[in-house]
Amino acid sequence: MNIAQHQIDLNGRASSTSETHQPSSLLAHFPAEEPLQLACGKSIAPFITAYQTYGELNAERSNAILICHALTGDQHVANVHPITGKPGWWELMVGPGRPIDTNRYFVICPNIIGGCMGSTGPASINPATNEPYGLDFPIVTIADMVDAQVRLIDQLGIDELFAVVGGSMGGMQVLDWASRHGERIYCAVPIACAAWHTSQNIAFHEVGRQAVMADPEWCEGNYLAEGRVPRRGLAVARMAAHITYLSEEALQQKFGRNLQNRADRSFSFNADFQIESYLRYQGSTFVDRFDANSYLYITRAMDYFDLAADNDDILANAFRGTKTRFCVVSFTSDWLYPTRESREIVQALNAVAANVSFVEIESNNGHDSFLLDEPELFATVGGFLNAGARKRGIAPAKVS
Repeated sequence: MNIAQHQIDLNGRASSTSETHQPSSLLAHFPAEEPLQLACGKSIAPFITAYQTYGELNAERSNAILICHALTGDQHVANVHPITGKPGWWELMVGPGRPIDTNRYFVICPNIIGGCMGSTGPASINPATNEPYGLDFPIVTIADMVDAQVRLIDQLGIDELFAVVGGSMGGMQVLDWASRHGERIYCAVPIACAAWHTSQNIAFHEVGRQAVMADPEWCEGNYLAEGRVPRRGLAVARMAAHITYLSEEALQQKFGRNLQNRADRSFSFNADFQIESYLRYQGSTFVDRFDANSYLYITRAMDYFDLAADNDDILANAFRGTKTRFCVVSFTSDWLYPTRESREIVQALNAVAANVSFVEIESNNGHDSFLLDEPELFATVGGFLNAGARKRGIAPAKVS
């Protein structure tokens, strides 16, 4: 089986298989002699990090911003997605004249290790077998993802990042960067995240993982080698997770109890309600761009994240001695990572006299607020970075 064969769909867009093996991105290669040592005690070698860049690195190499993506995100933060054909997932935040202004900053967004958009993950070819890794891929952690990013930044010749920015799982990566590599980042912007996963977060992820693994097409994780895909299981996992990204108020306002293209109930198990149709659509489109095993591995990495446990159960210890400037952001309607969890991060930073700002933004869009059109978020991030850039001596964007 030629699993690496480049594939194009009928609309001329790349398939998920082609983006795994021949990604439409820049690639950083790390040879077998330079393995990535993992928290589980194993290593990955050789490995690849796929990434996108926007803007230009200045002569001082001082204007680089690293964007860390969330669970189902990828490196295509501000360009058309090669599989879906949709705009970048954070084009409202990143781009010319945006809060993260690519006329001023050099923006880097890598696909995480364990992902499925070109970075080495369970869908990648295992050099020992010449077949997809599947469950032979070792368990990775948030710290492992960050270590791979550090290797990328080293390869790019950047000693210090001006900022590391991310929401949700991306925010976890920001916190890990600040904890273990604080001397290499000037500003940190963790958005809508937490310093550890609660039992409720773990529970939702476990439901999703079990949905994937219960699909007969999962084949004990060996579905790619057998030419199959656990579409139904992964779609259900996505449907369940997507509910957690929205608020009850937003769901009620958008869908209520409205029926989908019908005047009355069908008295069947078809998608009678608009919300049912919406979730089914979210599930079905997700499986076209995401690998099921990557979903298992990445959710497990999030569940294992516990910054306090890694620091003698005292979160403040994670940031002791930091010189990094922090801007922590939460949203009032986010019940997946509620404001109290952001406040715990802020309290830990205050305990070590860190330079920290905190903003709770009023929004009814739930956890996904950080991805949506939220003017207060844009003003907060843009203002914080502009202040840091002035202090750092980064030249303003040129006005054409």
